[in-house]
Amino acid sequence: MLVVSGLAAPRRRSRREGRVRRAAADPAAVEITRATVIEAAPLGELENADAWLEQAAGDDRARVTGAALALLNRAVAAHRVASADPWVADADPVRATAFRVGYGTGEQVADGDWEAARELPRPEPAALRSALLAPQERVAAVLSGRDVPLACEELALRARGDLDHGRAREAALQLRVAFEASVAELAAWRDVGDLAARLEELAGLRPAVAAASDAALAGAVEAEAVERPLERLEAALRARLAAAG
Repeated sequence: MLVVSGLAAPRRRSRREGRVRRAAADPAAVEITRATVIEAAPLGELENADAWLEQAAGDDRARVTGAALALLNRAVAAHRVASADPWVADADPVRATAFRVGYGTGEQVADGDWEAARELPRPEPAALRSALLAPQERVAAVLSGRDVPLACEELALRARGDLDHGRAREAALQLRVAFEASVAELAAWRDVGDLAARLEELAGLRPAVAAASDAALAGAVEAEAVERPLERLEAALRARLAAAG
């Protein structure tokens, strides 16, 4: 079961903000969304529930939180399509205000309350797959005209997002377009670093990417068929940035 509700939370202020006079129209609170994934199976006696919580917050944390996030993002994807709203983003625990696991009665957990709960550390951001420069430095380079974002970078990111959220079909279709764009766009860097060899590798993977895309159109594709060529494309994009300095 999934329960989604809106809440108001105090807006975070830095120390410097506290010393700066703020405009009256600046809100003191922001809206946040609370999503609670509820497993309906009873946990039995209190000691059994406590043992489950210890395991769920410890050795079994990746499975429990992974299953909850998968359900939440299936609902998000369904809402995005049903509302025809491309701006509805997948849930990302890295950006969560709080990340908890616990147990309680049905009424408790539906209202965001618990009999007992553990605060989980938010997952660390995944290693940047498409950049070697710090994001701020890359943004500065783009804004100053010293670098240019490629269409294949954006397409590869979309494919990665789909694949990481269990949407292998969408990822395969995105990846095919990303591959075609990368072969054309990275040609300008062929003589830089080892880009020539990487472009040859990408060209060799195009039949596999096309086959995965065709399988996706037919209704089913394995995530493994998308993962390796996507990783190689991401590696080529990192190599371009490294070569560009």
